[in-house]
Amino acid sequence: MKAIITDLDRTLLHTDKSLSEYTCATLKKCRDRGILLMAATARPERAILAYQEQIGFQAITTLNGARIILPHCVIENGIIPSSAEAILRKVIMIPGLILSLETGNGIFSNTPIPEWDAMVFPGFPALPTEGIIYKLLLTGKEKEIRMKVEKALTEDTYMTVADGELIQIMSTASTKWNGIKAMLDSFGVAQSDAIYFGDDNDDIESIKNCGVGIAVSNAIREVLDVADFVTESNDMDGVAHYIETKLL
Repeated sequence: MKAIITDLDRTLLHTDKSLSEYTCATLKKCRDRGILLMAATARPERAILAYQEQIGFQAITTLNGARIILPHCVIENGIIPSSAEAILRKVIMIPGLILSLETGNGIFSNTPIPEWDAMVFPGFPALPTEGIIYKLLLTGKEKEIRMKVEKALTEDTYMTVADGELIQIMSTASTKWNGIKAMLDSFGVAQSDAIYFGDDNDDIESIKNCGVGIAVSNAIREVLDVADFVTESNDMDGVAHYIETKLL
């Protein structure tokens, strides 16, 4: 394998969001041997800076592919403003829904979300900024809510669900797999020479299409079913364990 690509939350990171010394040391061995390290995450860039300092990823797909950070350029796949407004007009009518908008100027929400450092914006369905719109975030476990959100989508957007309750709406151009293809292309690495680690719905396409797709044991059933191999859980350093025992 010439490139190792990994999801962060519930995959590379422990449940408490920490990185173990063992994982950091294992990934350093990969870099020392010339293996490229890349990340593909739903997180925005500001939320991965600490991990980037610890590991030194050579390319990062953030926001599920809405912003792809390459060595010499950045690719952005935002939602068209008119599509974002059309969706907001419909989903804002769903009672009790927590709504957030990830933008190039930060994250805006209809209610305080301290852990995200969100700016409260009372003006939805109007857009809070003229900057790029990366994704809409909605919380709701009920199937009925998901069905209503799905009906609100435009032709150029899609939705995925993370951690069983976080609904994410993005441009159809914004996928982890599109980000991974761009990262690999920038280094001239074939998809068959890449290994991917993941755990959730937005990892399935990448696990199926990379040369080797690995699920951590805490992954959802749909991911476990399509993975080539299953490693230890995120809290047991499954990514590092697989790399050390199978690649190094």
